[in-house]
Amino acid sequence: MIPPPRYDYDAYSGLAGPAGPPPPTPGPIALRRLAGRRPIGNVAITLFAFVFEATFVAWLLSSVEVPDRALHPVLHLATWFMIGATLLIEVFRLVNVVTLCLATIWARDPEPLTPDPGLRVAFLTTIVPGKEPVAMVERTLRAALEVRHEGPYAVWLLDEGDDPEVRAMCERIGVHHFSRHGIEKFNTRTGQFKTKTKHGNYNSWVDVHGDDYDVFVSVDPDHVPLPNFCERLLGYFHDPKVAFVVGPQIYGNYDNLITRWAESQQYLFHSLLQRAGNRFGAAMLVGTNNAVRISALREIGGIQDSITEDMATSLTLHAAGWRSVYTPDVLAVGEGPSTWTDYFSQQYRWSRGTDEVAVTSFVRTARRLGPRRSLFYGLLMSYYPLTALAWLLGAVNAVGYLVLGAKGVQVPQQVWLMLYVDAALFQFLLYMWNRRHNVSPHEVAGSSGLAGMLVSTLSTPVYVSAFVSAVLRRPARFVVTPKGEAATADRPATFKHGLRWAAFYAVLLVVAPGIGHVDGWMWLWPALNLVICLTPPAIGLLGAKARAKPKPKAEPSEPALSIEEPVETYA
Repeated sequence: MIPPPRYDYDAYSGLAGPAGPPPPTPGPIALRRLAGRRPIGNVAITLFAFVFEATFVAWLLSSVEVPDRALHPVLHLATWFMIGATLLIEVFRLVNVVTLCLATIWARDPEPLTPDPGLRVAFLTTIVPGKEPVAMVERTLRAALEVRHEGPYAVWLLDEGDDPEVRAMCERIGVHHFSRHGIEKFNTRTGQFKTKTKHGNYNSWVDVHGDDYDVFVSVDPDHVPLPNFCERLLGYFHDPKVAFVVGPQIYGNYDNLITRWAESQQYLFHSLLQRAGNRFGAAMLVGTNNAVRISALREIGGIQDSITEDMATSLTLHAAGWRSVYTPDVLAVGEGPSTWTDYFSQQYRWSRGTDEVAVTSFVRTARRLGPRRSLFYGLLMSYYPLTALAWLLGAVNAVGYLVLGAKGVQVPQQVWLMLYVDAALFQFLLYMWNRRHNVSPHEVAGSSGLAGMLVSTLSTPVYVSAFVSAVLRRPARFVVTPKGEAATADRPATFKHGLRWAAFYAVLLVVAPGIGHVDGWMWLWPALNLVICLTPPAIGLLGAKARAKPKPKAEPSEPALSIEEPVETYA
């Protein structure tokens, strides 16, 4: 007897509400405010969060005193820099608060529509042989064959290696196989068909087979689609200006600590920010659980050449006048990173791609996006670069005081602590206020989401490295996050970003007493940053010891019970 699934994924596949018939005249998709929304509460808590943070920034600004010109020139310059850096760090925090406040007010869900049965649909997923287990991909393909669509529908596997085992598997279960392997036209060094990239793989398929279909729906190879995958995505294409529809990403391998934290971290993006994008028809394309209009993709030259091809493609489509829709419906369940190595690799790629777009092309693209979409995307993209900049400015401030003795902004510590804590408290309350809109089936109602906030903080050294690489225009490459048995084991190099910063702060904290620059508050932030840097390797070391500990064997007279765990089939 197969035990029931632990999570009711079906119940979460209709969060947007029942689908209605399409309107007689094509046009923009109707939107509605989120279920359970409390307008007065929303306005009150967003207003308090903004006012407290803005008051704190204004108070700091009013407390600035011009440094004494009698100071040594180096100390005078360092003091001015520390003043500017402190104010900037708080301005960055204010931007994050503004983003959260506006998203709370803007968030909308789309009104679902029944799909056009005449829509020609291809279901696509990919495989990189050696990086992704064939059995895992077969599970996804078998589920794709069960997806319901009344019109023309075909399932395709895009095989980067043209692997004989993969080809035989496709023939055995009855899905189409495509590979660009060995075709020079589809394996270029850069651009639309860049070799060893996801966008190059998809664009090659579109070039060969795109004319046979109107829309492709796609998932990552580890994401198992539910049978109503197409029914809940395709109806929005009744709007002829919708270029793509996208849903949330959740991780089924939820028993793993890193995976749980990784999913919790995505709560704000999938549960609030993407819904805010609906307000402007500007939700961001995510590389899985999506449906894309092929003619729109052809118009912009295919999926864009970027380490985060989904964000770059979103910007290009919206700049060309296309709209997009985000649905909160959970329509596929995948595998998240299960080791620090794979998690940090994923975070580096996401942050590096965002930083790259922000540094190289966003200003140019913003002119074509229009003011509202530019504001939304600017706020959406601000998290990674501002987090990295705040860390770098804080590091320079630490050197300024602990090494040079510069003091920067000088304010009463009790007043500073009171205003800072109040501002941070209301920001947290606003975060918690929006938790009722969480789309994850895994996180229990009323959960705080603190794990996601914690792992975001622990990832800061990774974001700093990604930001520096983007600014210096260092070459980047697309890295597939290994799945299942192919997950990458943790090793010392996994934690290189944090360990470098840990060494930096450890040296500062050791040197400062020797030169007489000791202050409890000025020691607090470097000490906290040191803890942030050392926490992931400490958790990784404890986990490795736990796994290495021999497990007790069952007594011969008591045969071990075999409890069949449900395989991730989400029908």
